[in-house]
Parts: sequence; structure tokens; C-alpha cells
Amino acid sequence: MNIFDKYLDKIKKILLDLSKNGDLILPDKLDGITTEIPPVKFNSDISTNVAMVLSKANNKPPIDLAVTLVEAIKKDDNLIDDISIIKPGFINIKFKPIFWTNFIEEIIKNSKTFGVNLKEKKNNYLVEFVSANPTGPLHVGHCRGAILGDVITNVLLFNKHKVTKEYYVNDYGNQIINFTKSVYYRIREIIYKEPFPKDNDDLYPGDYLIDFAQNIIDSNKKIDFNDYEKISEELTTLSIEEALKLIKSNLNILGINHDNFISEKKLVKNQEVEKVIDYLQKKAFVYKGTIKAPEGENNEKWVEREQLLFKSTDFGDDKDRALQKSDGAWTYFASDVAYHKNKLDRKFDYLINILGADHAGYIKRISSSVDALSGEKNKLICKVSQLVKLIKENKPFKMSKRKGDYITVDDLIKEVGKDATRFIMLNRSSDVELDFDFDSVKEKSKDNPLYYVQYCYARISSVFRHLNKDLNLDIKLDNYKFEYSNDEIKILKKISEWPKCIDSASSKLEPHRIPVYLYELASEFHSYWNLGKQQPEKRFINDQKSISPNKLIFLKAISNVIKSGMDIVGVDTPDKM
Repeated sequence: MNIFDKYLDKIKKILLDLSKNGDLILPDKLDGITTEIPPVKFNSDISTNVAMVLSKANNKPPIDLAVTLVEAIKKDDNLIDDISIIKPGFINIKFKPIFWTNFIEEIIKNSKTFGVNLKEKKNNYLVEFVSANPTGPLHVGHCRGAILGDVITNVLLFNKHKVTKEYYVNDYGNQIINFTKSVYYRIREIIYKEPFPKDNDDLYPGDYLIDFAQNIIDSNKKIDFNDYEKISEELTTLSIEEALKLIKSNLNILGINHDNFISEKKLVKNQEVEKVIDYLQKKAFVYKGTIKAPEGENNEKWVEREQLLFKSTDFGDDKDRALQKSDGAWTYFASDVAYHKNKLDRKFDYLINILGADHAGYIKRISSSVDALSGEKNKLICKVSQLVKLIKENKPFKMSKRKGDYITVDDLIKEVGKDATRFIMLNRSSDVELDFDFDSVKEKSKDNPLYYVQYCYARISSVFRHLNKDLNLDIKLDNYKFEYSNDEIKILKKISEWPKCIDSASSKLEPHRIPVYLYELASEFHSYWNLGKQQPEKRFINDQKSISPNKLIFLKAISNVIKSGMDIVGVDTPDKM
């Protein structure tokens, strides 16, 4: 039950009735009318801007029009306790306590679908995320984007969309050649005791390559590692397999599993780059031309040469983009265009790319290519995951490691655990930098949002456990006519916001709204729980060691929302803490 949608529909019906009677002039569309959460200071449950939206069409000040509308709304609904008009014309509605009795009854009966927007069109999404080069373990820089992509997927699935999670494996190009050579030198280090060439900046220095090399040696007894050229192709395949095993392991400890891993090398071998270039040429979207020096480059050293260029400026980019290098090889962008054509050919309604902070400048060019290939605007949605700063004892935190010159996902999970990593990484909007404070995520206080939400669920579980009841079982509602206090209604009002939270998180692809909401709900609950310390009547378990049915149902409603939200975020809801 979404009370905001329900009252928006009611208001629109009232408007149509008033219009039919000649009492109101309506514009062609009523899209601008909203029902929102009013500021706390107004002590109301729903606020609507309807009077301000219709003011111009009716040639009346919003306040005057609001008076007419208030009378019509009151007449139509016996569950309204009070309606007030707030400048410049907002109409604020406060419900009678019986409204909240009906509300909790309905959400308990429909607990499996509470929060889901059943009215919206359901789409088929492809979410591509992580897609780190398969050259080593995932590090903290990948971690936030991985969690963002996974939870966006969970939100969309909760809202009944179809979603495929995909990882694009960049297993083609110079970085893979350098990676394979690095593994080869580690193999020779193990077999022939040759020192690894540490003065070569093109090579990957991390000690994890020793594990890759040893695994390849152990599993491939027949390979002769004397001649790199003879085994380079096979060694590349084996090295990438080792890297992907490690990456999948890193993702697994984060609670992330992809549906597809798509190989760039296979796209190139299947000549999908040539096919997409041919397609763009037929559409007259490419031409031979030159590119001026990038901003900040030394113009004297920049050599302008004729290249095959994509007309990305026709689709909103700052400049046209090269598809081919001077040696005739395809650019990374060309391979990416081919990959996105591959995505489009699989008939998804929308493509979502989760990009790292260093790829923000890439959005315009890849979006322009998708616009050109699809013939549609906004088919591709890009979300940027900004940087994470690790902090311990109020200063930047460096962990001891053997992985290379960065902190890995494995290091982070060992330090704070999966749940803290996922919840805190998601606790701020992805487009702003995040401070990940190791000290605060280990605290058992309200300053640790994960602990505070989990403790809320554990407290509710303790009540059910004390009564020998199973929190996971559905509750039967027989002759349910209880009335809730103002303190309880305050929490029910917060629960009523859950569908709105899900709707925003899903439609705007902003999953950080969910942990923020859960923390607010948990805070309301803990405040109510603590009232019982001074007021025995507020306690859930009374002196007779039992609980009233209305309080049991009240707790069940809270726990259902907490569990739904934590499942979307991908963290546990422990029964005991």
C-alpha cells in the first residue's frame, strides 16, 4: 500500500469530478501534481501541491483555490482528521488514528509486495559493473562500484523488473600482453630461479602473480616454458583464467555474482568491431579526419593525422572520437562501441553502466555511440562511483599487504566484514566521495548505522524469541481493530514512506536511499523502545510476560521492512547481537 499514490489518485478523481461540474478548469495533463512527505514541523501525514499547479489555469491565487479543494477532499474522505493550508498553497492532510490501523492491517496482509510499485511498466535491464582489467585482484577502488551495481540490481528486482548482471572482460590489448609477460617471468622465477625484472614499468609487480604462476605450472605439466613466443597465446588464456578466478572469489566474498562474463577478445575475434564500423559507415556516422591536440597537451608535440572518426558531436559529445590507431589497430573505444552494439542486439529495454571516478569523462562518448546505434535517447544510463578514502584513527589508513601498491577487497573484508563493507559503501550517494572510517564501523552505537539497523531487528527478534514465536512466520489478523498511540503512529508514518523510498531508489537508480531510510526507521524504533524504561505501558512485554496483539503486529510490520531493506542492500539481519 502506497498511501502517497493512493491519495494522489483520490485527488485526481476529485479534480475530474469538480471539472465535470464546471467548478474547476484542468490542464491537459495532471503530471505536475504530487503527494509528498510534509516537513515534521507541520504535524501532518501527506502534503500536496495541487492548488499551486492548478492556480494559473483557474486564474486564482493558490491559497484561494486550496480553500475550494480542501472542502472537496474533506467531503470525500472520512479518515481525514484535519486539513491545513500552508503558504504559498500547500494542502497538508492529517489522518485519524483508524487510518493507521487500516494501514498496518493491509501491509501485514500484503507483506510480500509492500513497497513494490505494481503500477509501473516493468522493464528488462542489463547492468554492467566492475569490469576491471583481468590482471589481478579487485581493490577498494572497484569495491564501491561493485556494491553499487549489485544493489541497483537488487532494487530493480525487488520492484519486479528483469535484470541481467554482466562483467565485461577487457582481455585484449597491450595491458594483457604485459600481464601475460609478467606471469611468464614469475614462472621462470619459480622454475629457473631467474629474478623478476623489477625495473620494467610495463610489468605487473604484485606478489599475487606468484600464485598465478604456481597454479599454471602445477596444472600444465606438459607446457615447455622456455620459449615465450611459442606459448604466449596459451599462456594468455591460462593467465586470464587465473585472474578471473581471483576476481570471482573477491566478488563472492562481497556477496556478488554476475550472470555473464563477456570477453572483449571474443568480440574482436568474431569481427564484431568490423561489423559495427561497417554499420556506422552505412549510417554515415563515421568519416576520415584529424583530431586537434587535447586540452593541456603540448600543441608543438601533437601530430595531427588522418584517422577514422565517429561523429559523436552529432549526438552531444564535445568532439568526434577516433576508432582506429595510427598502426591500424582498433581503439579501446571501437571495441567498446562493438560491445554496446552486442548489448543492444540482445534487446534490453535499458543499459546501465557503473563507472569508476576515472571514467566519468568517458560517459559522453559512449552515450553518443549508443544513441547512434539504437536511434533512441537515454537508452544507456551511466552511474559514476566516486572515490573511497579509508580512514583509521583520524588519518589515511594503509594496510600491510602483498598484493601490489593498493588495498584489496580481500584486505578490506578481513578487516571489517562483508556487511559493514556493503552497508557503509552504500551509505552516501555514489556521486560524492566517501570516507570509510574503520573505527566507526566497528562501534556498537548509533554512530555505526549498520549496527544500529541490525540491533533494531535483533531487539524485535528478542521479543518474539521470549514469547516462543517465530518472527519469520506470517501473523493471522483476527478481528483486528486496535488503535495506535501517537508514538506508534510516528513509526507507522515512517513505514508508510517505504514504497516512496523504493520508488526513488529504483527510478533514479539511487540505492543509497535504502540504508539512509533504514537508519531513520531504526532510530524511530529505538527511541520508542527506550520509552519503556520509564513508562511500563510502553514496554512490548508486560508484567504478565505476554504481549498485546496490536504490539505484536506493530513489531512484525517494522521487522518486515527492515528485513526487506537489508536483503536489498545484501547484508544480514541477525536474531541476536
